[in-house]
Amino acid sequence: MDRRPPSPAPRPRRAIASAIAATTLVLATLSALIAVSPPAALALGFVSATPPAEAPRVETVQWVWPVPVPIRVVSPFRAPPTPYASGHRGIDLAVERDSPLVAAESGVVSFAGMVAGRGVVAIDHGDGVVSAIEPVDPSVEAGDPIIAGAAIGTASQGGHCEGDCVHFGVRVDGEYVSPFLFLGGLPRAVLLPSA
Repeated sequence: MDRRPPSPAPRPRRAIASAIAATTLVLATLSALIAVSPPAALALGFVSATPPAEAPRVETVQWVWPVPVPIRVVSPFRAPPTPYASGHRGIDLAVERDSPLVAAESGVVSFAGMVAGRGVVAIDHGDGVVSAIEPVDPSVEAGDPIIAGAAIGTASQGGHCEGDCVHFGVRVDGEYVSPFLFLGGLPRAVLLPSA
């Protein structure tokens, strides 16, 4: 006579798949919460206020916006069909003249000066990534090291932005790409109570 305990009934595959999907969704949500809103993650107890001393410094993936809030894109990136065809090789951001402009990410200023009658600041971020913004009255010079969020000048006029916007472009290995790849999309709107 066989004295082994009966084997448990097999769990339905659908229930296992649902449990895995639910676990994955919860982990993805927590990861997004921690990445996007560290203060909320701290308040909910998902992260510690004091990281361990041996924790390595994690570099930011998402860049800061080079213009003051509120962020308003007045013309999006439109990739040209060929390298020499027309397109919009960056984004135009609404900004008032003389508004402060900042470096979107750390790097070294590779150019600060006039091009075709308008001021341009270009920053080499390493690994073949270069950002440029125009029109700008530069407050930096070529060769200056710069950190993300540091002032690089003020909004000027010239080019297709006549005092109401700046053009922000990003190149990777010499090819223009959408700046949204680095900026992470538009920041969320915050609704404020009416007075």
